[in-house]
Amino acid sequence: MGGRLRDVWLLNLSTFFFFLGISVVNPIISPFAITLRATPFLVGLVAGIASVISLISKPLGGLIGDRGYRFQAMILGNVLGMVAGLLYVSSALMGNLWVFAFARAIHGFSMGIFFPSSLSTAVDLAPEGRVGETLGWRGMMFSLGNIVGPALGGYLSDILGFVGAFTFTLIFALIGAAFVIPVWMGERGLQHKSVHTGHVSYSELLRPYFIAASLALFFFAFSYAGVITYLPAFYKTIDLPQRVFGLYMMVMGVASFIMRLIGGRTADRIGPIPVIRTGVLLVIAGYVVLIYYRLPYPSYISALLIGGGFGLSVPAMQLMALAPLPGRIRTMGSSVYTMFFDLGMLGGQVVLGYVAGLRGYAGVFPLLPFIAAASLIIVHAPLIMGGREK
Repeated sequence: MGGRLRDVWLLNLSTFFFFLGISVVNPIISPFAITLRATPFLVGLVAGIASVISLISKPLGGLIGDRGYRFQAMILGNVLGMVAGLLYVSSALMGNLWVFAFARAIHGFSMGIFFPSSLSTAVDLAPEGRVGETLGWRGMMFSLGNIVGPALGGYLSDILGFVGAFTFTLIFALIGAAFVIPVWMGERGLQHKSVHTGHVSYSELLRPYFIAASLALFFFAFSYAGVITYLPAFYKTIDLPQRVFGLYMMVMGVASFIMRLIGGRTADRIGPIPVIRTGVLLVIAGYVVLIYYRLPYPSYISALLIGGGFGLSVPAMQLMALAPLPGRIRTMGSSVYTMFFDLGMLGGQVVLGYVAGLRGYAGVFPLLPFIAAASLIIVHAPLIMGGREK
């Protein structure tokens, strides 16, 4: 048990540094694209490239993981993150938007390979009856990356410029890969057990709770994209420094970090749907606050509500979708489930980019509560249809 707990935490740390490398770039994607004279719609397209490629590559990540190469997939994801970091630096040195877009594509591919195996190993290594809690811890590493990364990226870009901020993507990905290697070397038994020689039917993914959780995640991510893509762009147009949005994301990340373990443990005890319900209502409240208070410091109230809501909802959604799945298809299930996150991010970045082009960046925010409300309705669909809560 002690060795297994050590492995859980090594993979938690790898997940932290992997997403730290991604999130350090997030607050400066829009400002960097704007400095290269990108239009609002093009800003959304460049930001959305990572989601497109992540979406396409996740089935490959799922197949790799279900064939027993989950740890190698996590290492490969970090190596690709290092390549993306090199390309980010090159794009800043050359002032080339298309090199930057290609770097975003590589980063998207790295997410498609890394993330399914990160989720499935959390379920595989979880103690009995504590799957939600273990997913909560794994999610807390994601949140911690999003606490430190955006604030760090904003400050680094202000102090060192875009090149300095982009360099840290490479460094963090290197550290993330280093944490997986000892688990890969020491857990060969787990890998062998995860290679399933029997018949694998992915039709088992067509379960009401898996479908409902995946669709709810889509609308959740769609609304989230409106904040992380177009709030920093809005701040850029009124000449606020990048660190303002970095602090916003830090507040959101702290709230999410605190609430994720609570969300996972509570979902283990009372079931995921009541936890998701509470979390989504908090997110909707945060979006309403953002409509009326877009500027700091009152806008940070919305960050607190949105982050807390995400922290409650995300591990509960993961538990609802993944815990009931057979182990032989769980990595592919993680792939398909997280593909809906990418679809939501892509939809939010592109569709809301079109809205921003028509109504300005501030015109995006009044739509967000209604998009999140769709998630709230969908997650209850299995209960409405007469199913029992899982």
